[in-house]
Amino acid sequence: MTRKSVSIIAIAAVAVATSMFPSGNDALALAQSANNQFTPTPVVGAVELVPDQPITFVSQEVVQPLSAAPAQAVLTEAGSLADLVGMVDADTALTEEMRCLAGAVYFEARGEPLAGQLAVAQVIINRSEDNRFPRSYCGVVAQPGQFSFMRGSRMPAIRTGTTAWSRAVAIAEIADKGLWESEAGDAVFFHAKYVRPSWSHRKTRLAQIDTHIFYR
Repeated sequence: MTRKSVSIIAIAAVAVATSMFPSGNDALALAQSANNQFTPTPVVGAVELVPDQPITFVSQEVVQPLSAAPAQAVLTEAGSLADLVGMVDADTALTEEMRCLAGAVYFEARGEPLAGQLAVAQVIINRSEDNRFPRSYCGVVAQPGQFSFMRGSRMPAIRTGTTAWSRAVAIAEIADKGLWESEAGDAVFFHAKYVRPSWSHRKTRLAQIDTHIFYR
């Protein structure tokens, strides 16, 4: 232990003595006695916590930067579905599955309000999670007799440079990530309101959004 460490101990003794003895002379005497009588014993391998450089005090605030918030948290702060659609980057490259989902929204519901487009996407997602249907978005969309816009197992060409396509891509992204709750809920069936298929009487009606009625 160095002389600097002994001095620190002596200063601490002054503080203690001052609080115990009203007289400043008595406190000083006690501190001097501690400094003179203390003989440090070297300890092999001991590490002394005495800085080599003077301590520098920073007068300004030290602010640790926070990591960027996840994209999903930012998106879900939108005040409306329209706001959320406007916040989604629709120019990103799509996987085959997401292209199938967005394509179904585009062909089946591009003339519907955004809530109706989201509901169609939600039905496709719900079907892909239901054992009665194929286990992928593309499988659901291509299932025979389910979507009238399909040409067998092929989807028609999409005008990808249009606003309608950008909206469909954004809606597909929102539905896939669950960023906005759909009025369709857990629906797995829907039809246009101007038709009345026989199976509709055996299903539970959940919602009607513009020209589509949704069931489970």
